[in-house]
Amino acid sequence: MTYASLMVRLAVGRSNTGVLRCATDLAERLDARVFGVAVCQPSPLVYGDGYVDGTMIEQERVELERELKVAQAEFDHALQGRNLRAQWQGKLAFQPLAEHLVALSRGADLIITAAAEDRQDSARHLDVGNLVMQAGRPVLLVPADAGVVSLSRALVAWKDGRESRRAIADALPLLRRATHVLVAEMAAEGDLPDARARVADVAAWLGLHGVTAQPQAMLLGKSVSHALEDLANDHGSDLLVAGAYGHSRLREWALGGVTRDLLLPAHRCALLSH
Repeated sequence: MTYASLMVRLAVGRSNTGVLRCATDLAERLDARVFGVAVCQPSPLVYGDGYVDGTMIEQERVELERELKVAQAEFDHALQGRNLRAQWQGKLAFQPLAEHLVALSRGADLIITAAAEDRQDSARHLDVGNLVMQAGRPVLLVPADAGVVSLSRALVAWKDGRESRRAIADALPLLRRATHVLVAEMAAEGDLPDARARVADVAAWLGLHGVTAQPQAMLLGKSVSHALEDLANDHGSDLLVAGAYGHSRLREWALGGVTRDLLLPAHRCALLSH
C-alpha cells in the first residue's frame, strides 16, 4: 500500500505555506500526484424583510473568486522546481465545504489540510470533523505555520476498536518511512496487563509490514488528551496517528473527547481516520 494521490486543501484568504510544504515534500518522497483544491461557500446575505442585497452578494463573489486565484498562485508557486504531477481545482460551492471535499476525495488516497480555522467565517470555514467522518479517506492535519515536516517520529494512539485499526492501516505508508514508531495505549491499572498484550500484538503486526515499533502501555492518571500530549512531547513525535470518533460525534463534542482536542491547533501533524 502507498499513497499515489494526495489531495491538499488550501484555505482561501490566508497563507497555506505549511500545508503546501508538507504536501509537496510528501509527494516527492512517495512519487505521488498532488491534487490542489480550494473551495469556498458564499454566505447568504438576507435582511429582516427577506430582501437579498444583490450588490453585496456580487461584491462577496468577486472577493472570493479573487482569493481562489491567490490560492491557485500559491499552489503553483509551491510546485516550482519540483518534478511533480499536479492538478488544480478552485471553486465556489453552494454546499458545506466538507461535503464538496468529500466528493473530490474519491480520487485521493490521503487528504491534507490545516488543523483548525476560524469557525466564525462561514464562507471559508471547513468543518474538519465532518470531513474526517464522511471522507472514507485518512486526513492529515498540518499546523498552518508548520516548517519542515519530517514525519520521522510517529506516535500511534491505540484504543482497541475499529477506528484505531483503520487509522493504523491507513497510516502504513507514513509509518514505513518513520525512524521511530511508538504504539501506546492508556489504561486503568487493572487493565494494564491486557493493554500490554494488545500493543505488543499491534507492534508485531506492524513488523510484518516492515515497520519496527515499540509497544507501550501506560497507566492513565489524567485525561487521555493530556496524557497523549505529554507522551508525544517526551517522545519528540512530529506525527500522531489516531482513530477518530470512537463515540458518536455528538457525544464527543458535548462531553469532550480526544478527537475534538486533536482537531484544535497543534505543533505536530495528526493523521485521523474513521
